[in-house]
Amino acid sequence: MSYDVHQTDGGRKFVIISGDFDFSDDLSQFRDLATREHLFAVGFDSPGGNVAKAMELGRIVRGLNLSTVQTRKLECASACSLAFLGGISRFAEPGSIGVHKSSFRDDSGVEVDDAVSAVQQTTAEIIGYMSEMGVDPALLQLSLSYNSDDIRYLSGSEMAKYKVTTPNAAPLPSSDDVREAPAAVAVTPSGVQAKEPSLEVPVARNGVVRHPKGRAPIKIRGDGDAETIGEARNGAPLRILEVQGDWYRVSVGGNVGFMHYSWVHVTQFEEDAGERRYIQVKSFSSLPEAEVFVRKSPVPLSAHLAANGWFAVTLKDVYAEDEAKDISNALKGHGLIAKDSMVTVGNTYVRKVCCE
Repeated sequence: MSYDVHQTDGGRKFVIISGDFDFSDDLSQFRDLATREHLFAVGFDSPGGNVAKAMELGRIVRGLNLSTVQTRKLECASACSLAFLGGISRFAEPGSIGVHKSSFRDDSGVEVDDAVSAVQQTTAEIIGYMSEMGVDPALLQLSLSYNSDDIRYLSGSEMAKYKVTTPNAAPLPSSDDVREAPAAVAVTPSGVQAKEPSLEVPVARNGVVRHPKGRAPIKIRGDGDAETIGEARNGAPLRILEVQGDWYRVSVGGNVGFMHYSWVHVTQFEEDAGERRYIQVKSFSSLPEAEVFVRKSPVPLSAHLAANGWFAVTLKDVYAEDEAKDISNALKGHGLIAKDSMVTVGNTYVRKVCCE
């Protein structure tokens, strides 16, 4: 596959993914491209390919909160239709999405029972994926009505019926409004063009609770001493209604209140160590200062843009909670990092900006 980045006159960038989906495709390059270029949408020019890889891409698209768009000028058929379903918002012109039943190639003398089992497993995975993406699994029944050597292109009403498209989704800009994005033309897996990391902090819109104690308090106002009106467990999804300094006004679990920004992993931020921990050793108000510190350090470090616009310097790797505490104490004991270095979940880190 190849990735061609374009942008509108307003500067919003989207990518056209071309080629067949192959099991060996390394989709980390797409993830890197999407986060680096701050894409807002994905389109396709693909006849299909490997179903599992298409669903993997769809989940990445969903995880990055990207929209998907499809026009009749380009092709999106077979497995490509599954990748399209990953869009958080989905627009497609009538006749632009093609479906049919998946094929099973017996290239290695697979026993009949094993082949049937493989087809059943794939079918179950597709149904689960469609449900995960908010699409009516009945679409699969329609797809199974057409052999793998045939294609059924969906009408606009069918796409609405099966929830392939989403209400009020915006189309791609017309070709007159689109131009090639500078420094991001024809990016392919053979070599993604290096580029300085962005220092822009994206707007926080949604995320999940991630608190060191496993549950975060919900405050009546943005103040640590304010009354607690509820709690939310780690992993609970939330919407960020407003940013007030170091506090987010959030809607979570039926409650509306305030959480400190360090208790929330924001989906729009690119950094995400999951349950692992960073060891933060210092912070700086400017990137040049952080770079000098990182390059002079006797231990490997990285610098991260933080939500407050500062730059947090951490050990280069992330660790399990107990491991992070042991490593932090050992490095402090040998004078290799500052005594006030702290173990953190890194919720406030937007993206790594230095230094490979």
